Amino acid sequence: MTPATLLQMLDYASVAVFAVTGALAASRSQLDIVGFIFIACLTATGGGTTRDVILDRTVFWVADPVILAVATAAAVAVFLAAHLLESRYRALLWIDAFALAVAVPAGVAAATGTGQAWPIVLVMGTITGCLGGLLRDVVCNEVPLVLKQGELYVTCAFAGALAAVLAARAGLGPLPVLALCAAVTLTLRAGSLAFGWRLPVYRARPPRPESPKRGP
Repeated sequence: MTPATLLQMLDYASVAVFAVTGALAASRSQLDIVGFIFIACLTATGGGTTRDVILDRTVFWVADPVILAVATAAAVAVFLAAHLLESRYRALLWIDAFALAVAVPAGVAAATGTGQAWPIVLVMGTITGCLGGLLRDVVCNEVPLVLKQGELYVTCAFAGALAAVLAARAGLGPLPVLALCAAVTLTLRAGSLAFGWRLPVYRARPPRPESPKRGP
C-alpha cells in the first residue's frame, strides 16, 4: 500500500466518522436537513482543510470531491436515524473518540508524506484531529470538547502524534507507526470518557494579604 493510498483511506474514514458527530450535534440543535449536511461537512473537513493549507497541498476534498458525498451521506443517515439513539450526546462523545483516533494519524501521514520535520508532524496531527470538532461545537453553540475543564482531548491528539514521531525515529514502518498513533489517541480519550482521566487544572487563589508595615 502506497503512502498516498493510505492517507486517502485515513481521510475517508475520518470524514465519515467526524461527519456523523457533526450530524449528531445538528440533531441536538434541531436543525433541518441542510443544517445537518452543513455541520457534518464542516466537522468532517475542518481539520484536514487547515492541515492541507498549511502544508501547501491541494485541499483533500477539492482533489477528491467524493469526500463531500461521504459526509453528506452520513448526515442524511443520522437525520433519519438519530431518534433511535437513547443518548445522542453520549453517542457523539464515543464516536468522536474514534474519529479523533483516525484523524490524528491522517494528519501525521500527511505531514510525514511531505517530508516535514517532527515538530510539524506533531502540530499537523493535533490540528487535523481537533479542529473539525472545535468548529462543530462553536457553530452549534456548545462548549467545545477541546476546552472542557480537565478533559483529555487535545492531550490525546498530541500524545498520539508524539507516539508516532517516536516510533518513526525508532525505525518502525508506516503502518505500525500510524497504528500506534491511533491506539494511543483512542486509549487516552476512551480512558477520559470511561474512567474520568483528567489533567490538573489551574485553580485561582486569593492574593496573599500584605504584611503590615513596620514602624521606624
